[in-house]
Amino acid sequence: MAENAYIKLVPSSEKQTISTEEVKELFYYYQDILSKTGEQLNWEYSQTAFPYELNETDEGKGKWFYLKSTHDRYNLILIGVDTETIINKDGGEKELAYIQVTLPESSTYGDKGKANEFSKFLAKKLKAELHLFNGRVMYYYPRK
Repeated sequence: MAENAYIKLVPSSEKQTISTEEVKELFYYYQDILSKTGEQLNWEYSQTAFPYELNETDEGKGKWFYLKSTHDRYNLILIGVDTETIINKDGGEKELAYIQVTLPESSTYGDKGKANEFSKFLAKKLKAELHLFNGRVMYYYPRK
């Protein structure tokens, strides 16, 4: 059975909407900072730290993409962007954007660890609310 984590863009988040292109840019930024860490350590750290390549299908264009690993311990992570309607305290409805990180049945424990790391990075960068695979919630936005 597939497992899901959600990065929800709440009203006090950095952004209120997000596209797959913006998530892809954050993925490339994440890979870039990992490679810089590797340069400092004089080691090919980026290939070990996050061994995934970004792929997109025609049917998922603009909605979702997947990260496929070339490493034998890892397999696949799916990432999608969507919105949900929530009801405010005053009874009004509001659209809430979120990023969904999905681990299909073919994913390994290594994929789950890397997906957790990347989800935490995204939530921290966007100052969002992170709902982890195990159901726990982490708050990266300023709370009042």
